[in-house]
Amino acid sequence: MALDALSHVFGVSASLTGRAWHWRGGNMELGSKVAIGDDIARQLLLSRGVPADDIDRHRSPTLRNFLPDPSIFRDMDTAADRIAQAVIAGETITIYGDYDVDGATSSALLIRLLRELGVEAGYYIPDRLLEGYGPSGEALVKLGEQGSSLIVTVDCGAMAHEALGMAHDAGIDVIVVDHHKCAADLPKTVALVNPNRLDEEDDAASHGHLAAVGVAFLLAIALVRTLRQRGYFENRAEPDLLALLDVVALGTVADVAALHGLNRAFVAQGLKVMARRDNIGMSALIDASRLKRAPACSDLGFALGPRINAGGRVGESTLGVRLLTTRDPEEAREIAAQLSALNEERRAIEAAVQEACEEQLARQHNRSVIVLAGQGGHPGVIGIVAGRIKEKTGKPSIVIALDGEIGKGSGRSIAGVDLGAAIIRARGEGLLEAGGGHAMAAGLTIESGKLDALADWLDTTLEGQVARASAKREMVLDLALSPGGLTPDLVESLEGAGPYGVGWPGPRVAVGPVRLVKWDIVGTDHVRLIAAGDDGKSFKGISFRAAESDMGQALLHASQGRKLWLAGRVKIDDWGNRPQAELHVEDAAWAD
Repeated sequence: MALDALSHVFGVSASLTGRAWHWRGGNMELGSKVAIGDDIARQLLLSRGVPADDIDRHRSPTLRNFLPDPSIFRDMDTAADRIAQAVIAGETITIYGDYDVDGATSSALLIRLLRELGVEAGYYIPDRLLEGYGPSGEALVKLGEQGSSLIVTVDCGAMAHEALGMAHDAGIDVIVVDHHKCAADLPKTVALVNPNRLDEEDDAASHGHLAAVGVAFLLAIALVRTLRQRGYFENRAEPDLLALLDVVALGTVADVAALHGLNRAFVAQGLKVMARRDNIGMSALIDASRLKRAPACSDLGFALGPRINAGGRVGESTLGVRLLTTRDPEEAREIAAQLSALNEERRAIEAAVQEACEEQLARQHNRSVIVLAGQGGHPGVIGIVAGRIKEKTGKPSIVIALDGEIGKGSGRSIAGVDLGAAIIRARGEGLLEAGGGHAMAAGLTIESGKLDALADWLDTTLEGQVARASAKREMVLDLALSPGGLTPDLVESLEGAGPYGVGWPGPRVAVGPVRLVKWDIVGTDHVRLIAAGDDGKSFKGISFRAAESDMGQALLHASQGRKLWLAGRVKIDDWGNRPQAELHVEDAAWAD
């Protein structure tokens, strides 16, 4: 017991959220030190698995140091050859994209590239409510009848056997560019480029964490190389592929792709491109998001991405592609404003669905996988609500919107539980009409009469994975500070090992011991506080959506005489005249 207690940071074996506190890489109690600079960035990289002799490559991730040869992926050269043939011959090309951010950015990337190559490609984005996810056979055939001799699907198609079979039988060439889980039996296509194909070699499969937009960027490289070999650029300039990295960064972060390896390079370099505001649509999106500075990685997931997503969720599915490909500044401003309005509408709809799901939640406390369903829920927000339920329960969660006898569902998982693979298996068991996804997210279509059977099957199938993942539930800390060490310089030092995201966790900091000197509720159940330490320094903190949680209630009723450790992410509050560091509180523990 004594040894176990020593393994916990500050002896915290069960925090106010029920987590044990551990160091990620080693004890870094910095107190009020501010001269940390490069040393802390190095420690953060080491604690995220970077070998000591590879620090420099990871400190400033570039494409040169992480980009693979696109030809290692199956069908990549075939896809590049076919698109090059279409470009040279002036064929009609249509990009068929999914309606989320990854689909919009993937579509925009290929449209912008083809435009620079002298081809004005068309696009088709299905309506989420009327057509659902993935390629429609009817839509593909109609595009062929309208003159498209080549269709490239992006962020969809890996499991669309029936739809792609219809296109094949109609004599239409289709190339699939995707990253979702594949079955062993692949659909009929000219080429299917996907690092998650089951027949990929290890070097290609190691890039299975790429978003579809990342795979599309690799295809862009392969296409330009193929055209160069065919002499296409003897009398025209080659396109600037690096200028496309702004949409690659946005799609990668918004699709919650793991930010390690190549993805970190995509995002790090993409943010630099985004800061230049060369893309008229991206610039308008930044302005509509009320950002007064160059976007940071977190802005892509919480400000820019949700606005692009809003078009597909509750509005017009083509808005995102139109915004990111327009050459008209006025049109860009109008679309960006429309997306912002739709995002506000999405928030209201989401709140109603969330409330309905909360009412069901108490009846599923013994389940390993949460499955919630109801009539009339908006399919455009169920994925977001599933993510909220997952965060609240710590379990994989699926929310299903029923429309009569058919339901559309979206699920979000926890680390260590492959929900996408389970959904594909459930489809094979006859429990689903359709379904697929990746480890952390999945979508499905189900008959209402099979809901209980699906819930039971998932509970049994994933019980072991969920138990193992839950047993490891912990708050992993990178360093501890007194309030005096919580400075803008600290934030800058921590960012030196970024960008951060899934698979490359942002640094968590413990600050204390502190006493709360002020606290209240702001916005939608956010707990706002001011904490002071024994060093005479104080800081602001906020815990989002925490007012009704056990931790939030403890903070709101904390005695001023009782000391706490607060843990979370350090951010810059730049609302005032002088930027200050504040703590986004994710966990707390009593210090006495």
